[in-house]
Amino acid sequence: MPKNESSVTNHDLRIGFIGAGQMATALAKGFVNSSAISPQKIVACDLNHNTAIQFTEQTGGSVVANPCDVLKQSETIFLAVKPKDICGVLSEIRPFLKATHVVVSIAAGVTLTSLTQGLLPDTRIIRVMPNTPCLVGCGAIAFACGTATRPQDVEIVSRLLSSCGLVFQLPENLLDAVTGLSGSGPAFVYQIIEALSDGGVRVGLPREIATSLAAQTVLGAAQMVISTGKHPGVLKDAVTSPGGTTIAGLHVLEQGGLRGTLMTAVQVATERAYQLAQT
Repeated sequence: MPKNESSVTNHDLRIGFIGAGQMATALAKGFVNSSAISPQKIVACDLNHNTAIQFTEQTGGSVVANPCDVLKQSETIFLAVKPKDICGVLSEIRPFLKATHVVVSIAAGVTLTSLTQGLLPDTRIIRVMPNTPCLVGCGAIAFACGTATRPQDVEIVSRLLSSCGLVFQLPENLLDAVTGLSGSGPAFVYQIIEALSDGGVRVGLPREIATSLAAQTVLGAAQMVISTGKHPGVLKDAVTSPGGTTIAGLHVLEQGGLRGTLMTAVQVATERAYQLAQT
């Protein structure tokens, strides 16, 4: 009896990456480290030979010469190329696509409509917005599905992505907002960590210790929000004693407009993501 798509398991699944750069490597490492798939079931190609070699060294996956070979050896295909290169890649792989292939794009700003137009109307497509903390298994990831995508495709891709962080399925019209929040957000947080470190140095701490304390404080606070499920405001109040040090600092942050500034940063990053997608 022939095997149908719904019977595909981790043991059967074969994954290909077209583009083997930093994000592709991060995802593949996450898949392997979580035992979602074995390295022997991963194949990639990249125009840059050194990038391809690094992918192999870090993931254990194999490397082939071109995208067509990736399609021949894989069912789930991750498009991990720069947006400016996506049209060429779609044209190259289109003749080799089969009904069994699932195409997963992590090319920023490239819409499901654009992907479908570059491939075939009945191609099973999923568009993913990851962020750079996927590199350390702490990503915030959202994805949207094309009209031909099947429930088993969503299950498989969601399971794979979960090995790299938190995963949410959303309507595509919200992916620009995801880009503005979790895509750009790490840079906002890095600046906050840097500022906290500067503050520590200002009051006498050595730079290395100040930076470590700042980063660990942000990490711990984030984990408290995720682990407890409590509203950040509730957790903030738990740290804030009447007349104490924390409320004095919070007063200064309010005067400086920290919350409003961060909200505006997410808004303008989202608007920019939308603008880039139109071009």
